[in-house]
Amino acid sequence: MLNSLNTGLAGLKNHQSMMDMIGNNIANVNTLAFKSGRMTFKEGFADMLQGATSPTAGQGGSNPMQLGLGSTIGAIDTSFTQGNFQSTGRNTDLAITGNAMFVTRTGNQQMYTRSGNFQVDGNGTLIAPPTGAVVQGRLAANGILGTSIGDIVLPFGQKTAAHATTAMKLSGNLDASAPIFDTSSYQGSATGFNATTGANPANSKSWSESSLTVYDSLGNKYDVRVNMWKSGTSEWTWAVDPQSLVDAKVPADSISGGGVLSFGPDGMLTAPSPGTINFAPPGAKPVIINVDPGSGVNGLTDIASPTTAVLRDQDGYTSGLLQDFTIDRTGVISGSFSNGQTLTLAQISLADFNNPDGLIRAGDNMYKASANSGSPVVGFASEGSPSSITSGALELSNVDLASEFTQMIVAQRGFQANSKVITTSDEMLQEIMLLKR
Repeated sequence: MLNSLNTGLAGLKNHQSMMDMIGNNIANVNTLAFKSGRMTFKEGFADMLQGATSPTAGQGGSNPMQLGLGSTIGAIDTSFTQGNFQSTGRNTDLAITGNAMFVTRTGNQQMYTRSGNFQVDGNGTLIAPPTGAVVQGRLAANGILGTSIGDIVLPFGQKTAAHATTAMKLSGNLDASAPIFDTSSYQGSATGFNATTGANPANSKSWSESSLTVYDSLGNKYDVRVNMWKSGTSEWTWAVDPQSLVDAKVPADSISGGGVLSFGPDGMLTAPSPGTINFAPPGAKPVIINVDPGSGVNGLTDIASPTTAVLRDQDGYTSGLLQDFTIDRTGVISGSFSNGQTLTLAQISLADFNNPDGLIRAGDNMYKASANSGSPVVGFASEGSPSSITSGALELSNVDLASEFTQMIVAQRGFQANSKVITTSDEMLQEIMLLKR
């Protein structure tokens, strides 16, 4: 009789624990990236009343007789199913598609979370509120990502160094129908024809000019002008016009650059040897610019259509300050600087686990690794991790209220049924106590 009381009591405790878990799920229905729990029961101990016997030649065997002694909690699982996304528009709000988790650091301990409502603190460090855990990733130097993983720091106002121009493109078309440049009109002049003399009306179709702003190692701007003229059949010559550089105090004897462009019968370059433009700005490193005329139909051409050849796409820039940043689906953080440049600043790391159900809840939407979760496999979206990151969105709780309310009814009825076992056993004991009368 006392066994039934203990069995009913075990059932009450188990269903009370089930209600606690359901209550926790419902309480966190609006908690960012919360993962709901699920409780299952298992049979408790069983009292052996009679063991099993094997069959003999004259008699069959008998099954064991056991009397169950109630139930216990079998498992409390965490459901890591994907929650819905909510758009926020904040570039530091991040949501993960997939099973990975963000990696953070609290003191010397690594913690993991699905909640991506990150912020930048006063030092420019990317953190997870309210604990201040620092988001982990790899930083970039001069736009090149490193290999070591550490704290992500994005200090606004940080500078990017000036970058001297090292390359530019010469693209477009040179009119194949133009006559060969006539230098006879310059023979009577004191100096004769040179690359800076320019075209006269008779040579207007055979002459082309183009200029482009370039930078030295200090970020100073210079206007580089290139003149081009038709010097032969299917042949054009180009040369730097030094005047604008001389006006900028560049020594004339340091300025050079030019070459010959030869074209085949199809109007394409036959030997795309670009050549270089060289000059030595005062106080800065010498500037050496590779001029790339391209190749094929997308390069510089010589066909019978108006001349459109221009210099473009130089790679230099002056110094700038960090003004804003964006985060792409691979977790790469790109900074926008005041000089118009965009450079890679860092990349957010992700961690995958063989058994995420084995993680330990640490509060504040954080998890810790356990002996059965497996060691974290730290990588990056599309590089070591199959997950991806969505910026400007947050993952919501995966609690299903309809399912939770249904489970609440099941827990309530289970609790009532077990309480009935206790009251019935009590009534039977009362009857036994009355036998003495």
